[in-house]
Amino acid sequence: MGAFEKKINNTLIRLWQGDITELEVDAIVNAANNHFWMGSGVAGAIKKKGGQEIEEEAMKKGPVPVGEAVVTGAGKLRADYVIHAAVMGQDLQTDGGKIIKATENSLRRAQELGIKTIAFPALGTGVGGFPLEIAGELMLKTVVDFIKNNPTNLQEVVFALFNEEAFAAFSKALEKLEVS
Repeated sequence: MGAFEKKINNTLIRLWQGDITELEVDAIVNAANNHFWMGSGVAGAIKKKGGQEIEEEAMKKGPVPVGEAVVTGAGKLRADYVIHAAVMGQDLQTDGGKIIKATENSLRRAQELGIKTIAFPALGTGVGGFPLEIAGELMLKTVVDFIKNNPTNLQEVVFALFNEEAFAAFSKALEKLEVS
């Protein structure tokens, strides 16, 4: 295993730099607002590549409380599902608690679907403006705790980080992570 992955029980946590919409995983997580309209950032990229029907299906499931997550089809994407993590409201603001809850609920949806692979973006760090390294620490710890405390089919959790800055921040967070 390289420096950019850690194994927890039977699940590999891996950091990857690139476009989340290019990954062949069972589900990709969308950093969403709680009404699920898909404008810019990760949501915009998913809508552009996967098709308008993803947004239409998601919007029918909203609004939901911030921190919730809903599942839609993935349109033309390589993934089977998109899990829309409502990490912010219409004010487009987020915080650590919302990021933790949205990460946890995305994992719960993955567990309900029985999927083996999921990819997360750096939730709340684009439009939401949350600091990358803190988001990395919170999200990685949430994933590790979830895997340790819940029976799961997940074999791989990928953090798809769009640029060098995000990749470096999550790498630093992964190095700091104590896995006992």
